[in-house]
Amino acid sequence: MERLHADELAADVPLVQALLRSQFPQYASWRVSRLADFGSSHVLFALDRADGSERLVIRMPRQPGGSATVHKEADWLPWVGDHLAVPTPAVVGVGEPGLGYPEAWSIMSWLHGRRADGLGGLRLAEDLAEFVSQLRATTVPAAATTDERLRWYRGDSLTTLDEDFQEAAAACRTLPIALDIDRALAVWSEAVAAAATRTAEKTWYHGDLLVENLLVDEQGELAGVLDFGGLGVGDPTIDLIVAWEALDRSARLAFWNALDVDDAQIAVSRGWALLIAFLTFPYYGATMPRRCADRLVMAQAAIEGD
Repeated sequence: MERLHADELAADVPLVQALLRSQFPQYASWRVSRLADFGSSHVLFALDRADGSERLVIRMPRQPGGSATVHKEADWLPWVGDHLAVPTPAVVGVGEPGLGYPEAWSIMSWLHGRRADGLGGLRLAEDLAEFVSQLRATTVPAAATTDERLRWYRGDSLTTLDEDFQEAAAACRTLPIALDIDRALAVWSEAVAAAATRTAEKTWYHGDLLVENLLVDEQGELAGVLDFGGLGVGDPTIDLIVAWEALDRSARLAFWNALDVDDAQIAVSRGWALLIAFLTFPYYGATMPRRCADRLVMAQAAIEGD
């Protein structure tokens, strides 16, 4: 298993099969296989009916504490997903710790589509704008306003994250990355200044709206949005970073227009794009080259700013 974290949890096919037999015997005869695609938070396994007529996906947290995300998705993804036009994963079941594995884990529905590689055009921009708009418009129940699992830094103001960015930028200077760090620092300063002028409405946000979590169909239309582990309630500006990573220039403009995004929000989104990218390069540079390549595209676009 790819080791991404110092505290990586062990999860393999025999463990998953044994957990299914003990907790979900209805799937005991289904075939379990490790998926080539993987994320930084979960190890993914395909769960296929023996006759090949149905597929589910099993997500096993990679690190201690991952149970909180599993339960958060189980509690809130059904509510949010019901308000979205684009397909999102459905929680089929939640497994408990067992057989030496210390975290909760989940069985999710399988979404069809291919990864959104390359820069998308106007149709993808329209679809993403609709997704973001619908997510923001989804009612925030009273219980969500007090659920601490829905609070994290990606729903905060950039003004609270300057020290983190400065440290990340310093680390990136030591790496062989084709980026102008000084220009990035200037863009960051402008973003923080713009963030200081804004009081954002607290809404739902995805928190990790990046190409690795987007599925498209053969026509390039949005076919699904994956991984709601970053789902939160707060300032939703973080979700605008998808424009810098997934869309070409003309499509990005269409995305801004569809969401009625002003100059201050664009400036803040550039800062978010740089922060997420600069945190990625030092940590995942040796283990997730595809992710780093995507973040490089995003960072370069955010620095250019058009």
